[in-house]
Amino acid sequence: MGSIIPDGGEITLSIFTHFGQIAENNSPSTVFQKMETLDSIDRRILRELQVDASLAISDLAERVGLSQTPCWKRVKRLEAQGIIERRVALLDRDQLDLGLVVFVAVRTARHDEDWLTQFARGASALPEVVEFYRMSGETDYLLKVVVRDIAAYDRFYKRLIATAPLGDVSSSFAMEQIKFTTALPL
Repeated sequence: MGSIIPDGGEITLSIFTHFGQIAENNSPSTVFQKMETLDSIDRRILRELQVDASLAISDLAERVGLSQTPCWKRVKRLEAQGIIERRVALLDRDQLDLGLVVFVAVRTARHDEDWLTQFARGASALPEVVEFYRMSGETDYLLKVVVRDIAAYDRFYKRLIATAPLGDVSSSFAMEQIKFTTALPL
């Protein structure tokens, strides 16, 4: 999560983890040491790589106004700090016949650690789940699920409810995707 610093317009990034646990069993002091300040060139590098992670270093360096070696060093530093987690290919769901997007809201009466561990492991292991959140408010957990069709969703649903005792499962089917991006606002 970022915050703007008035004296120079820099963004400070903090590392947050799922379910309130410290990433990779790091102590809180180690996590706070990972907080890094990004300058405007780092932010330009990140914006360019979010658009096209396959850019050659020479092209990236030209776009951000650096020579190749300093640009390469910055990219390596951003990778080492975990700011750049990985580089991936984005696939077209429709061409892969995975056109149905379902948002699954889960409510439960149980909120103990054992139940959460069981449900988190079970739901995370289902390949159709592409996003998974613990929520505040009326819904306890929200899953974004991608499947071929209603029959495929029904098969998924039966596997989901077998992961742990669930109080209520409500599914909303996306009618149209208005916006989709993986690019973070930098």
